[in-house]
Amino acid sequence: MGTNIAVRFDDHRAYVTLDRPDKHNGLTIDMLNGLVASAKLVARRSDVRAVILSGNGPSFSSGLDVAAATSDPLAIVRNFVPLPWRGTNAFQEACWAWRRLPVPVIAAVHGRCYGGGLQLALAADVRFATPDAEFSVMEVKHGLVPDMTGAATLSRLIGMDKALLLAMTADTVDAAYAARIGLVTELAPDPVAEAEKLADRLATRSPHAVAAAKRLFEKSWAASTRRTLAVERATQFPLIIRKAIGRSPAR
Repeated sequence: MGTNIAVRFDDHRAYVTLDRPDKHNGLTIDMLNGLVASAKLVARRSDVRAVILSGNGPSFSSGLDVAAATSDPLAIVRNFVPLPWRGTNAFQEACWAWRRLPVPVIAAVHGRCYGGGLQLALAADVRFATPDAEFSVMEVKHGLVPDMTGAATLSRLIGMDKALLLAMTADTVDAAYAARIGLVTELAPDPVAEAEKLADRLATRSPHAVAAAKRLFEKSWAASTRRTLAVERATQFPLIIRKAIGRSPAR
């Protein structure tokens, strides 16, 4: 893909790797746009059953490279404006694009996972992390707040009080604490290998049901009970029809 984002396909897996190792995969605006382009590329592949997000080098990502990003103020302004048909700007879409995909997205985290890098990991459906990984919602150190969809994912995963605590203090927490509060799904010495195992298991399931499950929880998680039940029905009905048609005798 260029822009320090590497994409490769292996059987039913798509590997999307942040590839700026000398900067701990500090995110530039070009990398954010590269992530969006990578998600679109994956979306066009009907053979992909899972995506593995990872970082090359010593870290998953140390977050937004503030010095690089602020060197071009006009680029910041251009990329900050949301597209009305999408509802996200470039910073947000770099993360939320992975939520839009119908296939599961698994983040394999090691080293530093800070700021925008953490928000990217939170946009995945599952997060595996090494026991020595570190996490920080660090935007407040720069006088900012999480604005790459972190507000939409943090409180949903760990509750508002813990999300606020992390966002207001910008404390760095270890992987054991991150796993305990739900920031990380599971700890693993080799998170990429663990992600591959999960991807292989998911590939044995109905792709339509897996996609529907992701869509169901995404649409109903913060909804009222009435809305949740309606989304359940709307999600389930096409699956039932698909099964019924599949079992119908040939004519």
